Amino acid sequence: MINDLWYKNSVVYCLSVESFMDSNGDGVGDFPGLMRRLDYLKGMGVDAIWLMPFQASPGLDDGYDVSNYYDIDPRYGTLGDFVEFTHAAKQRGIRVIIDLVVNHTSDQHPWFQEARNDPNSPYRDWYVWSQTKPADAEKGIVFPGVQKTTWTYDEVAKQYFFHRFYKFQPDLNTENPMVQAEILKIMGFWIQLGVSGFRMDAVPFVIAEKGADIKKPGQQFDLLRWFRAFLQWRKGDAIILAEANVPPKQNLEYFGEDGDRMHMMFNFHVNQSLFYAMASGDGAPLVKALNDTRMRPETGQWGSFLRNHDELDLGRLTEKQRARVFQEFGPEKGMQLYDRGIRRRLAPMLGGDRRRLELAYSLMFSMPGTPVLRYGDEIGMGDDLSLPERNCARTPMQWSDEPQAGFSSADKTVLPVISEGPYRFEHVNVASQRRDPNSFLNWTERMIRMRKEAPEVGWGDFTMLDTGNKGVMAMRFDWRNNAVMTLHNLCDQPQEILLDVGVGELGHSLIDILDGDSSQAEEDGRHRILLGPYGYRWFRVGGLDYLLRRTEV
Repeated sequence: MINDLWYKNSVVYCLSVESFMDSNGDGVGDFPGLMRRLDYLKGMGVDAIWLMPFQASPGLDDGYDVSNYYDIDPRYGTLGDFVEFTHAAKQRGIRVIIDLVVNHTSDQHPWFQEARNDPNSPYRDWYVWSQTKPADAEKGIVFPGVQKTTWTYDEVAKQYFFHRFYKFQPDLNTENPMVQAEILKIMGFWIQLGVSGFRMDAVPFVIAEKGADIKKPGQQFDLLRWFRAFLQWRKGDAIILAEANVPPKQNLEYFGEDGDRMHMMFNFHVNQSLFYAMASGDGAPLVKALNDTRMRPETGQWGSFLRNHDELDLGRLTEKQRARVFQEFGPEKGMQLYDRGIRRRLAPMLGGDRRRLELAYSLMFSMPGTPVLRYGDEIGMGDDLSLPERNCARTPMQWSDEPQAGFSSADKTVLPVISEGPYRFEHVNVASQRRDPNSFLNWTERMIRMRKEAPEVGWGDFTMLDTGNKGVMAMRFDWRNNAVMTLHNLCDQPQEILLDVGVGELGHSLIDILDGDSSQAEEDGRHRILLGPYGYRWFRVGGLDYLLRRTEV
């Protein structure tokens, strides 16, 4: 069962095609270039790569405007290059997950071009049309301040078409059985080329009912069961990782009460509460978020993350909480985006404070679920706020202090390398951090190794322990007669706590699996533990003979 559910105790690494893969001189990354970096990912302990879109595209939305689902953008290579890449990844024990963007297509896609040119074309009903502009066309906008409407008039079709995102991304009519069948065909095609699953983009919009007359769209949850059944039939251990930023009460609708829908979901609710906890020093809302998202089927799994390729979405925090996070991590208007988020990378958000960076990652690794890392965060990369919207955090990976950060031999890259300030590539790069045993890169590698040696976090149930201090969080994970406990101090001052681990005599001995500073309980069975400012500790409960005590079931 452990092999079948490989995603329960893995580490996923998200990378951008244009920003991570080495360039052969044109400033654009390619698949042969990525093959040269697979050993770097293997050495770091990565189990799976999540590749952002690389299919044929006009490139107006970083590849999320797909114009051909069955081909690769020629700037990145060929289908043959991709197959060589997936084969090389498999040789190193690394799985490949790719973005599945089927809520919309590019307006340059042949399907849309035929649909707009011929009202009798079968492709006409592959999109969503209206003779008149709906009265609610300005509602439900995804990109406030950038996007003006969700319905745009097409001069060729002489009708309005629906687009939840940008106007060059017309929505597919996912209620159409032919569109549904095409989505399965797309999945089957890439599975055959060696991928191990998909990160499905904008899942709530994919399954939503669409149309000018629909005022309160329903959700086609049966589609999720159909997608999963097809995937398991084609490749038994392939998965779908869902991007679904929904309230906790809807989570089981996406997992399926019987675990027959999505395998994994990003835990946006916990992510937002985690940043509020770090901004305020108050862990209570994070504890609540963890408990609110506790329920999931045995085969379901959360994807835990800090930052990704989009803005840090704070839309589900209260107005007061969101203002606190803005004040702490994105106080300037140019650091904010869409009236709801922060468009910065993690290191500059935390002021480059190594203590807070380690605390943030230790928190993320200790959240119930599978850790998902964003490329470059393992070396503390910065951002370029002069770039528009989310591009500021999508700059090329900084491999070395050579020209163009060792990413390309071209004079100019698609997005510029960070070349000014404390995060410039001469200061922050992989090559220099590899040689420094105390670098953030080497610390991250050690954390990944330790996290994978603590399967209790990925597989087990968690219990929040009372520390008597809202600024100190304590979690115990239990699985197969073993337990791991983590402590995190959210405050900028040292904190001492008295703690009962809650497992009887076994909890009298805590073995530190990070720095060797273990703890023995006092006479009353409680531990007296001192945590430094932004300090964290990972303990194995009992002794190092835990493997001998691990039960088979």
